[in-house]
Amino acid sequence: MSLDTKKYLAVKAFRRTADYDSTIDQYLSQALLNEPILRLSFFNGESLRYGENSHQAGWLYRDVHCEEPSLPNGELLGGKEMSFNNYVDGDAALEAVKDLKDEIGVAVIKHTNPCGYATGETPREALERAWAGDPISAFGSVIACNAAVDLAFAEFLKGENVEHFTYTLSEGKLVAQKVPSKFVEVIIAPDFSPEALALLQKTKTLRLLKVKDFNSGKPEPYTYRKITGGILQMERDFQLLEKFEVVTEKGFDERKKRLAEFAMKAAKHTKSNAIVLAREYKPGFFQVMGMGAGQPNRVDSLRKLAVSKALENLRLEYELQGIKGSFEAYAQEQFAEMVLASDAFFPFEDTVRSAGEYGIRYIVQPGGSKRDEDSIRACNALGIAMAFTGLRHFRH
Repeated sequence: MSLDTKKYLAVKAFRRTADYDSTIDQYLSQALLNEPILRLSFFNGESLRYGENSHQAGWLYRDVHCEEPSLPNGELLGGKEMSFNNYVDGDAALEAVKDLKDEIGVAVIKHTNPCGYATGETPREALERAWAGDPISAFGSVIACNAAVDLAFAEFLKGENVEHFTYTLSEGKLVAQKVPSKFVEVIIAPDFSPEALALLQKTKTLRLLKVKDFNSGKPEPYTYRKITGGILQMERDFQLLEKFEVVTEKGFDERKKRLAEFAMKAAKHTKSNAIVLAREYKPGFFQVMGMGAGQPNRVDSLRKLAVSKALENLRLEYELQGIKGSFEAYAQEQFAEMVLASDAFFPFEDTVRSAGEYGIRYIVQPGGSKRDEDSIRACNALGIAMAFTGLRHFRH
């Protein structure tokens, strides 16, 4: 037996006994002393180019016991090595499309928020609709698709037979600038067709990460967050709704209920305070049209972000499709069919009244405020349908 083999076996033996002793310690501390102990083990440390910023060092450690599909266990099929931020945004993208398990879905992620989120009959359609949810922010994004990436999907991003544009904002309108291809950091999917792979691999910087069937395996039950001097442990948020209770005179039909559930999935994966505006762009298929994320109050999330983004997108759609009639009439028609989803309850009726100003007629939120009745009365006065789900989805 060589010296290298002896070294390897020695480390493996000590690691095994350390894990065994750690398990005994955790059990006996809880059972005999009522002292909960948390011991976590991560292996195969890998140095990253840098951390969240270039002046910070960064590393990735793997949980070798994780059975759930995850980025560290994925297979890199092309592009540069994954960065610290790629892993953070990629994890957000993966978790967002896991919630679309019964549909073909795409999440377009920037800074962990789904700036684009949609379902479609095909991966290409879902991607097009997700991209259209915020074509400015989609530049340099991380994308996850819960179906195999095919050539049509790849061509939308990199195909020579497709016109590619990047967008900026000028005087409240989206302005297009033609570019050779769409810039994306990472694409995550359960598989890539050979034709799609060949096209996408031509972009040497584009990371292509194959992660096995997103909803297979045993889910990890907890999530952790390190704080100075400690670590927080929490059960993962697997639930979407506890109920769907319509609390207003105006109700939801079955199609609007499905749209409300989709909108709440998007809100669940958006930083608090989160407001999402979603629509059914064709029967049975859904798209986020505007979202407000990370604001100290949800009125700003609605008025300054979600509505303004939806108006930008609707105006671009109106102009590209040559829709007849005034833009104002088209926007009002579209807002009336959207569902507004909020990750948490409304402490006051101001969010309802703001929604009413834009012609929004459907709201879904957790409920549970001391002033719920004020919001309900405001909805009834404005002809708005509102449903309570009973579950909050804060994301800090």
